[in-house]
Amino acid sequence: MDRKETRRVKIGGVTIGGGAPVAIQSMLNRPSYDIEGSLLQAKSLQEAGCEIVRAAVPDKAAVQLIAALKEVLAIPVVADIHFDYRLAIESVAAGADKIRINPGNIGEESRVKAVVQACKAREVPIRVGVNSGSLEKEILKKYGAPTAAALAESALFHASLIERYDYDNIVLALKSSDVARTIESCRLARERCRYPFHLGVTEAGTRRMGLIKSAVGIGSLLCDGIGDTIRVSLSADPVEEIFAARDILRACGMRGGVNVISCPSCGRTRVAFVPLAEKVEKALAGVQKDITVAVMGCAVNGPGEAREADVGVACGDGCGLLFKKGEILYKVPEEEILPALLKLIEEC
Repeated sequence: MDRKETRRVKIGGVTIGGGAPVAIQSMLNRPSYDIEGSLLQAKSLQEAGCEIVRAAVPDKAAVQLIAALKEVLAIPVVADIHFDYRLAIESVAAGADKIRINPGNIGEESRVKAVVQACKAREVPIRVGVNSGSLEKEILKKYGAPTAAALAESALFHASLIERYDYDNIVLALKSSDVARTIESCRLARERCRYPFHLGVTEAGTRRMGLIKSAVGIGSLLCDGIGDTIRVSLSADPVEEIFAARDILRACGMRGGVNVISCPSCGRTRVAFVPLAEKVEKALAGVQKDITVAVMGCAVNGPGEAREADVGVACGDGCGLLFKKGEILYKVPEEEILPALLKLIEEC
C-alpha cells in the first residue's frame, strides 16, 4: 500500500509518520482519581498490544496519574487536556510524552503560546484534536454545520496557531461520529498538510456497531494511505479496542499474524462448521506467524478457491481434507479436524 508521506514525530519511544508502522492507541476509562485502577488497566492495555495510551486530565489532581503511569509503563503516555491550559503545562512537567489539546477551547492566544513553549522545551508533540462538537462559532457560522470542510479548516487553523511559535511537532486528529464526514475531513486536511494523522471515529458506539463504524472509517483512510496512529473507540473494555485495531490493520495488510479466511457455509456443509471456524480463530489469536489459514465448509470452496492460503481444511461429509498451498495432503474425521489443522500450522 502506498502511504502518504508525512513528517516524522517521536512520541516517547514510538516514532510515527515518515513511513513508520501505524501505531495502536487506546484511552483509559477509569475515573482519573482511581490511580490504582487506572494503572491496572494501563498494564492490561500494554500487555494486549497497545503502543500509546491516553489518559484524561480533567483537573490538577489528575496530573499525578500521568506521573504514576510513566513509572509503570514502557509505552508512551498522552495527556488529554480540555479548557485549562495549565493542566497541559503541568502534564508536560509530569512526564507526558504527548499533549492532546484543542487550541480553540483553552482560551486566549497567550495560553496557547504557554502550552507550546512548555512542549517545545521538552520536545513533546502536540496532538490537535477537533471533532464535530468542538468547532468554533465562527467556523460553524461560515459552514452552517459541522461539515467535513469545517473540520478540516478548524484543524489546520489550530495547527497554524502552534506554528506561530516556531513549533511543528504536531499530530492532527479530525473525528466525527459520522463515518463519511470523518473520512472526507481527513482527506481534505491531508491535501493541505504533511502532518501525521491520528485516525478514529468518535463516539462510534458499542462493541458491535462501534467496530463496524471504525473499520469502515479507519480502514478507508488507511487504504488511502492516510493515517499514522489509530484508536478504535468502543463503549467497552479498552482492551477490546486493541484487538479491534490490530484486526483492522491486519485486514488492510499493515500488520502481521495469522489471517484466517472462512466461507459463510451453505446447504452443502456436512459438519458443525461455524463452531469449527470460531475455534480455529480463537486458537490462533496469539500466534504471530505471517500465514493465511483457510477454513472451508465444502469442496466447492476448498483447495481450489483457497489455493493461495498457506494451509487449510475443506470439510466434507463428516470429515475434513487438509491441504497446503492448494495441494490436498490427507483426510481426517470431523472430530480430528481442529487438532490436525493446528498441528499442520505448527509445522509451517
